[in-house]
Amino acid sequence: MTTKTKIPHALACGIALACALALIGPTQTAHAGSVTQPGERIGLAAGAPLPQGFYFVDTTDFGGRTPPSHETVGVTIPVIVWATPFHILGAQVQALVAPPLVEASTPGFHAQGWYNPLIQGQLAWNLGDGFGASYALGAYIGIDSPVADHSSSINQWGALSYTGGGYDLTASVIYGTQLDSRTNPNFLNLDLTATKSFGKWSVGPVGYYSTDLNTPYAGYRKQSQFALGGLVGYNFGPVILQTYLTKTVSETHYGGQDTRFWFRIIVPLGS
Repeated sequence: MTTKTKIPHALACGIALACALALIGPTQTAHAGSVTQPGERIGLAAGAPLPQGFYFVDTTDFGGRTPPSHETVGVTIPVIVWATPFHILGAQVQALVAPPLVEASTPGFHAQGWYNPLIQGQLAWNLGDGFGASYALGAYIGIDSPVADHSSSINQWGALSYTGGGYDLTASVIYGTQLDSRTNPNFLNLDLTATKSFGKWSVGPVGYYSTDLNTPYAGYRKQSQFALGGLVGYNFGPVILQTYLTKTVSETHYGGQDTRFWFRIIVPLGS
């Protein structure tokens, strides 16, 4: 399970995932609509099933928005994944848990702590000829933290991947439903990966889009954004490292363009 032909599939699970945040400043409340952090599934061939076993994946990112926002946010998302030996409807059953950590600041304000933990189950199909598809259902659990949503939410993830010929061509769609619809909006994310492996290296363009789907209360301004960037990865066999840089090219009601650096480590833990 740790051979070089299999380890790239460690990019496959709907791993990675959990986080955005609600920043509460001294004079205003600005809610980032997406509970799942936009861009966090970049670089993961999320449509393909994993080789059986356990995996540790950690995705860390840090960035800030241009004025007038002046927001800076750092996120760490450790994930434990179990690719089980069980199958349902021809799909491999996979499960994950993720307890994210968030640090956020604006001028005159700083907060850090645990973010809403994610529990999720996934079905992943090998469609043949390098194609795969997956569907995941899970929930972010509301907790009492200065950087968390106190509301729980249901998340549905779907992904299509092509991993033939050293490529990772993946589109991941995340649909979130807030259980407390009075304070937070439902949301839709789209994470995109188009990388190619050259020996142990992988490189290519990436991007993401996110948007609020409703206005939970009067005066709420729906947010949306689109970002592009590039990814570089290296397969040490069995450990995989990835870095990518993204920058907002358009946004609505986020108060500035976001530039963000990401780092990921993927470690197979054995059967």
